[in-house]
This record gives sequence, structure tokens and C-alpha cells, in this order.
Amino acid sequence: MSAVDHIEALKAKHAMLEHAIDEENARPHPDDEAICSLKKRKLQIKDEITRLISEKSH
Repeated sequence: MSAVDHIEALKAKHAMLEHAIDEENARPHPDDEAICSLKKRKLQIKDEITRLISEKSH
């Protein structure tokens, strides 16, 4: 898998997590722990995307 493919796969995961967060928030009684966990994972993916893009540009 090329770096570009990997970045695109991470972006897709990031979007899926955003969707999952939105769905959880739309529930009558959102699970705060689940939302927190999803947000942490989303941030980890964003950090990895940023790192890969930075490495690619050097």
C-alpha cells in the first residue's frame, strides 16, 4: 500500500468515526464514554494523517 493509499484509507476511517459520533449524539441518551472513545480514535487518526503527509513532503 502506498503512502497515498494509506492516507486515503485513514481519511475514510476518520469520516466513519465522525459519522459514528454524529449518530451517537443523535440518540436520546448518548453514551458519553463511547463518544469520548470515538473522539480519541478520530484524533489519533488525524495525527497519523498529519504525520504521514509531513513525512511525504520531506
